[in-house]
Amino acid sequence: MFQDETYGAVEEKECVDDTIVCKDCGREFVFSASEQEFYAEKGFTNEPQRCRDCRNARKAQRGQAPTRQMFDATCANCGKECKVPFEPHDDRPVYCSECFQNRNN
Repeated sequence: MFQDETYGAVEEKECVDDTIVCKDCGREFVFSASEQEFYAEKGFTNEPQRCRDCRNARKAQRGQAPTRQMFDATCANCGKECKVPFEPHDDRPVYCSECFQNRNN
């Protein structure tokens, strides 16, 4: 069952397997007749644009914070090597987590 764009009416159409090119990886995948029926039952009007692997990868990425770039630094207090989430400059001191916490207490 799909919406007829010309008249806006809903009509029964026989679903047949359709081959679609994934917009992420460029591989072809089959949008099966049963998947089309499922989409129609749920009221989805657009075909999928991504293959199952790319859809799953995209779902897995959702909700994850992007990886933050870390920079190497030397603590101005204890001299220990550390990593900080900003690019250190010579005009300002950088502290390791432990010394930073001790300075603020």
